[in-house]
Amino acid sequence: MNSNEAKTLTRDVEAAVVPVGTKVTLQKGGLAYVMQSLGGSYTVVVNGNMFRIDGKDADALGLDVHPKPAAATSGPMTQEQLEKQIWEALKTCYDPEIPVNIVDLGLIYDCHLTSVGENSFKADVKMTLTAPGCGMGPALAQDVQNKLMSLEPIDEANVELVWDPPWNQSMMTEAAKLQLGLM
Repeated sequence: MNSNEAKTLTRDVEAAVVPVGTKVTLQKGGLAYVMQSLGGSYTVVVNGNMFRIDGKDADALGLDVHPKPAAATSGPMTQEQLEKQIWEALKTCYDPEIPVNIVDLGLIYDCHLTSVGENSFKADVKMTLTAPGCGMGPALAQDVQNKLMSLEPIDEANVELVWDPPWNQSMMTEAAKLQLGLM
């Protein structure tokens, strides 16, 4: 959904102010314009201000809350299979202001897996933001951690925000650049 569709909030709902990340409560009855619905969260505009609402709160927008799909596993998974699954999960994380996933934006610098037992892994991710002062950093890092922890073989996930090297547009995939009109 990316339609600027107006929705009346059916209940009070917690949201994050974009781009500063401050948590606020949007009041029941308010008019929210859905600007973006990607990766399980919603970017809305209420009274001229932009907010991010978690997918678990879609009902406040009068939308269905979809349960997270369970990862299909049939026995132990190889580290290579898990790495592929991780990158696919990370491609479902979106900056609330940019309709491109954080992998294609070039924000994920590293993902390292460590075995911590039989079919049990720890994931360490280093990621950055498009701007060091972005207040949505903690929300994006939490989204990454949640997506990693939803994968059955991941028992621990650490996400570190790093600033070296500084992000720039050359780190984006060609598909991302095309989507954003930069090519």
